[in-house]
Amino acid sequence: MTIQEQMRKGTTTVIILNLLAEADRPMYGYEIIQELETRSQGYFQFKEGLIYPRLHEMERQGWLQAAWQGTEGSRRRKFYTITATGQRRLEEELRGWRAFTQHVNQILGVETSR
Repeated sequence: MTIQEQMRKGTTTVIILNLLAEADRPMYGYEIIQELETRSQGYFQFKEGLIYPRLHEMERQGWLQAAWQGTEGSRRRKFYTITATGQRRLEEELRGWRAFTQHVNQILGVETSR
């Protein structure tokens, strides 16, 4: 597994929560995948086998709310929105991310402490 794959896997939760918070509208799974790849300018590839299990887990945790849309006999999609609990989790994740990256950058000499 490449370093990019490891980093992508470790940050998938915060990335999805952030996307849904910024979108401020329901999004379905494949749409989430496409938007994440667009935002990374193709640097990261987000496969269904990574995203869908994470979406289901976040729904179980209460961080996302999901609703099926579409009529019988047509394509039905499960749309996800971030919940208030998910928003709080996102804020926690972002605080942790900022601290983590700051300290790694200090170790690497990329950034001085603030």
